[in-house]
Amino acid sequence: MSHIVSIQTEVRDPVAIRSACDRLKLPEPVFGKVKLFSSSETGWSVQLPEWRYPVVADVNTGTLAFDNYNGRWGEQKQLDRFLQRYAVEKASLEARKAGHSVIEQPLKDGSIKLTVNVGDAV
Repeated sequence: MSHIVSIQTEVRDPVAIRSACDRLKLPEPVFGKVKLFSSSETGWSVQLPEWRYPVVADVNTGTLAFDNYNGRWGEQKQLDRFLQRYAVEKASLEARKAGHSVIEQPLKDGSIKLTVNVGDAV
């Protein structure tokens, strides 16, 4: 039996943040207060490739703070890539915690198909 799921990502799990950074070969995330261009934010900071300032995840609210100056200080596609990877890592972690197996398959359009096997069902 197949089910298609749409996910709106809230970044709330430091383990999944770390796992996403590992998989994308990004520097290890760091918790603390971070200076952005005109503000400071506290949370897990992730340094995306070629971004001037890090993205800061507040795991209490699930929100991200960042300043990429409408793409001039960092390409949106890098943030999208991180959020996609985070969602995959979080879904995989939760499925495995519940005792399910997970198969990940990258697709030609850049999306990632996750198949969660529950018990003996495929």
